Amino acid sequence: MRFDTLDEWLDWQSGLHPSAIDLGLERVASVWRRLHPTPFPCPVISVAGTNGKGSCVAFAEAILSAAGYRVGSYTSPHLRRYNERIRVAREEVDDARICRAFERIDQARGATSLTYFEFGTLAALDIFAAAGLDAVVLEVGLGGRLDAVNIIDADVALITTVDLDHVEWLGATREEIGREKAGIMRPGAPVVFATGDPPRSVREQARRLGAPLLVSGEAFGYRATEQGWEWRAGERVRRSLPIPQLRGAHQLDNAAAVLMALESIGHRLPVDQQAVRTGLQDLRLRGRFEIVERSPLVILDVAHNVEAARLLRDNLRRMYSPGPTVAVFAMLGDKDLPGVARLLAPLIDHWYAAPLQGARSLPVARLLEGLSAAGVDPAQQSGCPSLAGALEAARTAAGEEGRVVVFGSFYTV
Repeated sequence: MRFDTLDEWLDWQSGLHPSAIDLGLERVASVWRRLHPTPFPCPVISVAGTNGKGSCVAFAEAILSAAGYRVGSYTSPHLRRYNERIRVAREEVDDARICRAFERIDQARGATSLTYFEFGTLAALDIFAAAGLDAVVLEVGLGGRLDAVNIIDADVALITTVDLDHVEWLGATREEIGREKAGIMRPGAPVVFATGDPPRSVREQARRLGAPLLVSGEAFGYRATEQGWEWRAGERVRRSLPIPQLRGAHQLDNAAAVLMALESIGHRLPVDQQAVRTGLQDLRLRGRFEIVERSPLVILDVAHNVEAARLLRDNLRRMYSPGPTVAVFAMLGDKDLPGVARLLAPLIDHWYAAPLQGARSLPVARLLEGLSAAGVDPAQQSGCPSLAGALEAARTAAGEEGRVVVFGSFYTV
């Protein structure tokens, strides 16, 4: 084996390809065909979108697992351990298994250069192919059409939302970005759109492929009830569903879309009502309006673009706080910092900005400039040399009755 430890493999992969992002399927698909020339024998759900992908993968994994199915799920990025990305039967795959997959990929690729993300995607797929699974749930990393995950044909595609993010890669308009995300569709295979009003480009691609487009508010929907909520698609109704453990009203959009996706392949993977209830109640997902401390309240949220900031704002508004709200904030340079800050500024009494590691990170001076450009009073801003220092300062400023919200990037959380 080229390396003995997972960290050694990952360090090597990070410098293997000339660029961190290299959209396109030719290289990664050629390696996959050498490894596994036949399709997955089980249904595949692929999830794309601007926000909510991780939540949808988690909902699908939890509900299918509660129904007794053996599920493989792939997500990115991770929060603490690389192993979080690859799960089999709801358990993170261990280092040794990932290293063996990396070795098989290294042998199969020959002279083909792969990015860090492509290596990881192939490893997950290789592990799933040998795991005797009943279902696979895949999160698209960036866009859809040219993302490495798209080498696999999905039996059902789920698009969560389409909003402006990664514009340098996906396009500067919602129509352009929708066209990229619609690339995960396959001829005749159902496509679920989790929120109303999909871009025209999404509808057009579904028509071209003859793919049934199931849009929230059209093909399916949900409503709150005194007992929780209910879901409906035509004559099919699921009543008395528990509110998901994940916080935020938008999580019902995600849960309802997942139920539609599962319904569309229910002839292959039937799911009963108890499995749905159990999956909704048991699900936990790190970094999504996650409360990790009290007195002061410390909330972690991976919000890193305008749409996610809007959801974070709404969650903060719904939660009463007798004390000040203090932000610990760090972002990457390719994000809309002023747009995010404008949404949250009315709720935040003081901002503690800190740098992230890596070339894409915004230095503190740029963070403070972006806050000022969004209209945040310089007296409400403080720069800190580290996130740890920013968190400690924010705890002190919030006091026992206040709250600290940590956000801006997966890397921040």
